[in-house]
Amino acid sequence: MRRLTKFIGNKDFYKMVLMIAVPIMIQNGITNFVSLLDNIMIGQVGTEQMSGVAIVNQLIFVYNLCIFGGVSGAGIFTAQYFGQGNHEGVRQTMRFKLWMSAIITALTILLFWLGGTSLINAYLKGDGSAASVAATLAHGKQYLGIMLIGLPAFAAVQMYSSTLRECGQTLLPMKAGIAAVFVNLTFNYILIYGKFGAPALGVAGAAVATVLSRYVEMLIVVLQVHRKKAEYTYAAGLYRTLKVPKNLTLQIIRKGSPLLFNETLWAAGMAMLTQCYSIRGLNVVAGLNVSNTINNVFNIVFIALGDSVAIIVGQLLGAGRMKEARDTDNKLIAFSVMCCAGVAAVMFFLSPLFPSLYNINDEARQLAQYFIMATAVFMPQNAFLHATYFTLRSGGKTIITFLFDSVFIWCVSVLLAYIFSHYTALPVVAVYVAVQLGDIIKCTIGFLLVKKGVWLQNIVG
Repeated sequence: MRRLTKFIGNKDFYKMVLMIAVPIMIQNGITNFVSLLDNIMIGQVGTEQMSGVAIVNQLIFVYNLCIFGGVSGAGIFTAQYFGQGNHEGVRQTMRFKLWMSAIITALTILLFWLGGTSLINAYLKGDGSAASVAATLAHGKQYLGIMLIGLPAFAAVQMYSSTLRECGQTLLPMKAGIAAVFVNLTFNYILIYGKFGAPALGVAGAAVATVLSRYVEMLIVVLQVHRKKAEYTYAAGLYRTLKVPKNLTLQIIRKGSPLLFNETLWAAGMAMLTQCYSIRGLNVVAGLNVSNTINNVFNIVFIALGDSVAIIVGQLLGAGRMKEARDTDNKLIAFSVMCCAGVAAVMFFLSPLFPSLYNINDEARQLAQYFIMATAVFMPQNAFLHATYFTLRSGGKTIITFLFDSVFIWCVSVLLAYIFSHYTALPVVAVYVAVQLGDIIKCTIGFLLVKKGVWLQNIVG
């Protein structure tokens, strides 16, 4: 019984965790629910349109995680500076995020502008008629061209929202996210189908709606932070200079570069996994798109709890409360896994219902159901991995997280997917399950690293 109590907190503990996690869940939940509706709307237009959008979103996902990785290195310092009460330190990390986001965004726009067609074509190697492949490519190119306009706004939101979360201020990003998704949903309906006298733009309408929502979210967050400087103290004098102290820059680069490379390579690994599955045909691309959209709605629980690990444990480490950080981390990981076991059961039970919402053929619909069921089975495992990753990251162990995350996905997950999809006749769902089973190795490594306590360090002391 005593061993069990170290994984179970009291009422105040769960109240504190939920105060941080629930706003993140609400924001992500509404965002992903609207993405689901967005996906269904495009799916009602046609399979080629949905597949083209899905492929481009997979590419933009790589950019999103590059930005996430770029700001995360500075974010480790932000959480610990805030735990110390050092607001100038928080300002300096925000300036670093600004430079990093601007560089990544500029390079991404250049890459997608020059090489977008080739990147989309990489996902169109499976079975499918020439007309279907050509239509999917055309819709993907159209969608990508418009989506590039929204990347600077996304980068700005990540710079501000990540800082707010690292300081435990999760309500403003939630409110801005809610406003943005309603803008997105409204204009999706108007522009995809041509309602209220607007032209029916289809895929282009979906892209325009997304870009508008990005800029609405950016304006809400940025204006509110600078309007309420008494509440967001670190915003005062933020742009008095754009210089970041050399010593801090070098520290962030040393700690943050592995995170940037990790997020980039991990996202590229996920894109490569999808490409491996896609050689089994366009129906697989459609089925994965449906499954991933549904999964994102249910994954909000372990994602929000993982963010809570980074915020709560990071602040405790910055304050030098090592014993409390370890105890809190144990309880957070256990709470995440238990919550996700319940969510997974609901997801598995409802798996036949979601694909029926899409106007896709029977094979794609059945594949989507099987992918959703498989993901539900492995959700508790993914919850453990996510919480473990953020535990290691909160203590600045970024080289370890690099090896733990992106090196693993390329050396194990992508390798398994490539071999099974190219050199065996296994059904694609069996290949998908085999890749998930490979993560058991990662779970074992993560458990040993967390238990050993290699992450227990103050990096801003």
